[in-house]
Amino acid sequence: MTEMGRRERKKAATRQALADAALRLFSERGYDEVGVREIADAADVSVTTLFKHFPDGKEALVFDQDVDREAALVAAVRERPAGQSVPRALHRLLLGEHSRRVHDDPRFDDFLRLVDTTPALREYARRMWLRHEHALAAAIADDAGLPADDPSCRALAHFALEAPVLVRGSNDPGTALDRVFDLLDKGWTEHRQK
Repeated sequence: MTEMGRRERKKAATRQALADAALRLFSERGYDEVGVREIADAADVSVTTLFKHFPDGKEALVFDQDVDREAALVAAVRERPAGQSVPRALHRLLLGEHSRRVHDDPRFDDFLRLVDTTPALREYARRMWLRHEHALAAAIADDAGLPADDPSCRALAHFALEAPVLVRGSNDPGTALDRVFDLLDKGWTEHRQK
């Protein structure tokens, strides 16, 4: 590997160590009871290093994959296979995310509980969600050759992002997510054919 590859791996490992330490400490003691210095110490880095990786502060530590998630949403639209609809591409991405979180990450329930019970995190999540919605709607509009403020593009982005929340707690979330995206795909396809 090149030197850049090692540097990027080290940066990613530091980001992950900080995010893991933050989630663990927040889950154990509560969000408001933990300071950034404690998180940096738990990850064995300086506070300066913490803020280099998370310049938006404490809330961003909980949503450490925010930038990657937004990029993945936009890429799902722009880089989808020929003939695949936008809703199908988003369904595939979000179904994979949902499966990994629910089945592969034992801390996912702790994460949800932490966000649901912490006003600052709920507000940060709302702002992040709106930013993702705007980026996704812009990518959909660009792909469809429609104006950036087209309401159908905004609606598709909104409901695609809302789908995992809607199916949370259902007996079979995977099947429920399939049903939501079947509806979105049919509506989007009919709308595009007009």
